[in-house]
Amino acid sequence: MEIMKYLVEFLGTFIFLSVILTQGKPIPIAVALLAVIYFGGAISGGHFNPAVSVMMFFKKALPAIDIPFYIIAQLLGGLLALQFFNFTSAPIVVPPITV
Repeated sequence: MEIMKYLVEFLGTFIFLSVILTQGKPIPIAVALLAVIYFGGAISGGHFNPAVSVMMFFKKALPAIDIPFYIIAQLLGGLLALQFFNFTSAPIVVPPITV
């Protein structure tokens, strides 16, 4: 079991989702996805999404033993990105509705 590919999936998903959460605009999101695939694709395959990993399994491009580790790494990367966003962003204040 090569831990490096799972670490790349974790970090790539963290970076990708951090950009989605902080920017929310298509161009930065596309650049982030291109960057993580470019830098991590040769190591892990550049999935960064559990749906992609599952489809690569069905395509027989990813061994069944790797599926749970890929998905766990991606989910943890996403959860860390969310926590990072919540920690670094200002709270959203919604004004009360008055009639």
